[in-house]
Amino acid sequence: MWEDRFANSSDFLFGKDPARFLAENTSYLTQGARALSVADGEGRNSVFMAQHGLSVTALEFAPTAVARAQSLAAEKDVTVDFQQADVLTRTWENETFDLVAGLFIQFTGPHGRRKIFDGMKQATCPGGIVMLHGYTPKQLEYGTGGPPFAENMYTEVILRAAFVGWDILLCREYDREVQAGSAHSGMSALIDFIARKPA
Repeated sequence: MWEDRFANSSDFLFGKDPARFLAENTSYLTQGARALSVADGEGRNSVFMAQHGLSVTALEFAPTAVARAQSLAAEKDVTVDFQQADVLTRTWENETFDLVAGLFIQFTGPHGRRKIFDGMKQATCPGGIVMLHGYTPKQLEYGTGGPPFAENMYTEVILRAAFVGWDILLCREYDREVQAGSAHSGMSALIDFIARKPA
């Protein structure tokens, strides 16, 4: 499905600018740190991290999105290790990355989400950071982006429960206008989450 969406779009589906959440939290983008961007899409977030001096690996399933991401990295004159991968079935690294980010990765329900979160936690170094950003169930009322399934959405309760024992640095739900290409456009119900793995 995602390959079809990207391939049938003549331009970057979500635009070239990073998610506003990422741009507002650059204090966590430490130069020289190793970062992993999960289900990275067309590269707008991984390229932004690379522009801030991080060593970035980006995972994406859709070949068209990977190709666009590579072109964006070339346009911005940065290097990203783009890997075509299915994040639901891949073998995750063990304590490899200082920062693991998943932004608008709500393409799966609770079972798949648990697998992805477990992989992200495993891949994070002790003392490292996980950053998540997406929609809450209220997004269904707006219909301005994201999946049409409430069970795919996040709540504060879901995210806090998924990261029990971690230091929760940020967890908040809010409404805000989003303009990110043709796919995310209009008032949106959002959630931000940042947590640090125990050292």
